[in-house]
Amino acid sequence: MRNILAFYCILLAVNSFADQRIATGNTTIPVAIAASSPPSTATGEIVPLSSLNLGEVQQSWGSPQANQSVGGRKMAISGEKFLTGLGTHARSVLWIDLKGGARRFTASVGIDDEVVTPIVLRELRSAFEKGYEEYKKVNGRVIFQIYGDGKLLWRSKVMQTGMPAMKADVDLTGIQTLVLVVSSMGEAVNYDHADWADANFVVTGTKPKTISPPREATYILTPKASSQPRINGAKVFGVRPESPFLFTIPATGDRPMKFTARNLPKGLKLDSTSGQITGVLKHKGEWTVVVRAANSAGAAQQKLKIVCGDTLALTPPMGWNTWNVFVRDPDEVKVRAAADAMVRSGLINHGWTYINIDDCWQNKHSSKDPLVAGEGRDTNGMVLANKKFPDMKGLCDYIHSKGLKAGIYSSPGLYTCQGHTGSFQHEEQDARRYAEWGFDYLKYDWCYTTHSAKNISLYEQRIPWSTMALALARTKRDIIFSLSETLDVWPWAKEVGANSWRTTGDITDTWSSMDDIGFTQNGLEHVAGPGHWNDCDMFVVGTLGGGRLHPTRLTPNEQYTHISLWCLLASPLLIGCDMTQFDDFTLGLLTNDEVLEVNQDPLGQQAHRISKDENVEVWAKDMEDGSKAVGLFNRGEFENIVTVSRSELGLAGKKTVRDLWRQKDLSEFPESFSIKVARHGATLIRIRSSGK
Repeated sequence: MRNILAFYCILLAVNSFADQRIATGNTTIPVAIAASSPPSTATGEIVPLSSLNLGEVQQSWGSPQANQSVGGRKMAISGEKFLTGLGTHARSVLWIDLKGGARRFTASVGIDDEVVTPIVLRELRSAFEKGYEEYKKVNGRVIFQIYGDGKLLWRSKVMQTGMPAMKADVDLTGIQTLVLVVSSMGEAVNYDHADWADANFVVTGTKPKTISPPREATYILTPKASSQPRINGAKVFGVRPESPFLFTIPATGDRPMKFTARNLPKGLKLDSTSGQITGVLKHKGEWTVVVRAANSAGAAQQKLKIVCGDTLALTPPMGWNTWNVFVRDPDEVKVRAAADAMVRSGLINHGWTYINIDDCWQNKHSSKDPLVAGEGRDTNGMVLANKKFPDMKGLCDYIHSKGLKAGIYSSPGLYTCQGHTGSFQHEEQDARRYAEWGFDYLKYDWCYTTHSAKNISLYEQRIPWSTMALALARTKRDIIFSLSETLDVWPWAKEVGANSWRTTGDITDTWSSMDDIGFTQNGLEHVAGPGHWNDCDMFVVGTLGGGRLHPTRLTPNEQYTHISLWCLLASPLLIGCDMTQFDDFTLGLLTNDEVLEVNQDPLGQQAHRISKDENVEVWAKDMEDGSKAVGLFNRGEFENIVTVSRSELGLAGKKTVRDLWRQKDLSEFPESFSIKVARHGATLIRIRSSGK
C-alpha cells in the first residue's frame, strides 16, 4: 500500500507539471480563463445544481447523477469529499435558462476518485514508467467550461485523474442562458468521470431551469441528381473463384437507361436494362472493365476493377439492417418491403447493396410466442428459421432479383443476444445453410459464449471467430464476415478472417452517443484497409424504432457530422431506419455521391485526426487520386471557426477546395483554410491539385 501511495503522490506531481499546457497539433490551450470577480456582497437564495432537472444532461456514457458520482458513489476528488453536485461523464453538456435571475455560480470540479482503483493505479504506474504518451492513454483528462449567452466565462485547466479539485466562481449578472460543458481531452475516455461538486447558484430572481439545447431548422445540402447519367459507387469489386457474381452498376439519371461493359471477363454477363452483372469466374485474375450508362440526356462511363481472388469487401459494405427500426420483431414482409424501398427510393443507384436481417429470425426455445417458439434445429442439426421467415431461400432470391444482396445474423454462443438459437458447435452446418439459402453477409455477435470477456485468453477469443470464418470460406458463396463483439478484437480480427469488426459500443440516436463513438476512432486507422474495416455501428438517421417509431433525435447538423465522419473513417455504412418512410432530408444525407465516394475510395485509407482543441477537430483521409478528404468538425455548443493549414496536411503546390455536401468549388487553398462551422456541425471538403 505504501508503494501505491507513493506512486499516487508522484502521479499528482506529474499531472500538475505536465498540464500547465497541453499541445494538440499546433494549438496550445491555456491553463484557465478567469471570470470577472463576483460581487463580494452578493446575497440571495442558494439553489444547488443537483436540485434542477438533470434529465436534460447530454453525456457520452451512463446517466447524470445528483449528489453522487456518475458511477453512483459518494463524490470525492483527490481525497476531498463532497455532499452535493452533479456526477457526469465527458463529453457532457447541460443547458440552463437563468432568466436573468442568477447572480453567481460556484463549483469544485475534477475527476472523481472512483476511477482510481488499485487496478487503475497499476495501469497508471506501468504507463508512467513507459513515458508520458503511454501514460495519457490510461489517464482521464477533461476540461470544464462555463458559457454565458454564448461567451466563454470560465475554463479549467486540463483536469486529470488524481488532481485536486479546481474552484469555479463565476459572476452571472445579466446572463440569460448558461451552458456547462465537460470536454474529454485524452484517449482514456473510460476514466472521464467528471464532477461538478458543491455546485450552487446564488439566485435573487427566477430560479434556473434546465432546458433542451437549440435545434436548428432542417436544411438540405445535397443537390438533386441530374437527368444525365452518372455512374456512382465502388470502383473496385472483389469476388472468389467459383462463387456467384452479382454487381449492380449504380447510376443516377433518367430512365430508361442502357448499360454496356467493355472488357467483361469470360463467365460474366451484363443485363443492359438493369445494369446487373452476373455469372461465375473460374480463375483468379484482375480485369479493368469500362462500364457505360446512356439515356436520352447523355452518357457516362467509368472504370470498374474486378478482382477475383481471396479478398472480399474491397470497399466498405453499404446496406441496411433491421435492428434500429424493428429491433426484436423483424419478419419476411418487412425485409421484402425494405428491399423494395431501397430500389424505389433510388438508393441502389448510389451503391447501397445489402439488406441485412439482425437478431430474432431463429426459433427461441424459451419463448411462448407461437411465431418464434420451437426447436432451434432439425434432426440433422440444421438451424431453423421461425415462422416469421417461412421461406428464407425465397426471400434471398427476391432480394437478389432486385440487384441487391442479403445478410443474416448469428452468435458464436449457444444463443444469440436475444436468446434465439446460436451457432455454437454448429458452425459448419450454419455456414452451409446460409450459403444454401443465398445469404451474402453474416453479422456474428459475441453473446452467450462459454467464457466472459474478463477471463478468456487471447487464444480462446480467436477460436469462435476463426471457426466460423473457415466454415464460410469452405462454402461456394461469398459471404462477408462482420464481427460484433464486446471484446477489443480490432488488433487481430483481420487474422481470423473477418472483413469488418465493431470497435464501439451500440450507438443510439443522441449526440452524446454518436459524438463519443465517432471521435474515439483515432489510432485505429492502421488496421483498416481493403477487405478489413473498423465498424462504428449503424447510422441513426431517419425514422427509427426501439419501442415505437420516431424521427431521429439528432439535429440536422449532427446528422451531417454523423455521415461525414463515418465516410471519412471508411466504416461500413448500414442504414438503420425505416426505408419505407424516407423524407427528402434523409434521402439527401444518403444519396450524396461525392460524400459517399470518400467512403468507397479504392485506396481504403481510414482518416486520422490532424488537430484537436476542446471543441473543434480536423480529420483527413488520403484518396486514391492523390487528393485529400478533410472533415472540419465543431463539437462545441456554439458556432466556431475551424482552421486547417497546409503544413498540417502536408500540401505543396496549387490546390483547390471543394465543398462535398454542396458539390461546389470554394476557392484556392492558401496557407490555411478557415470556415465557420455551426454547433455540432461539419464541413467536408476535398482538396485537389489545381486543374484536376
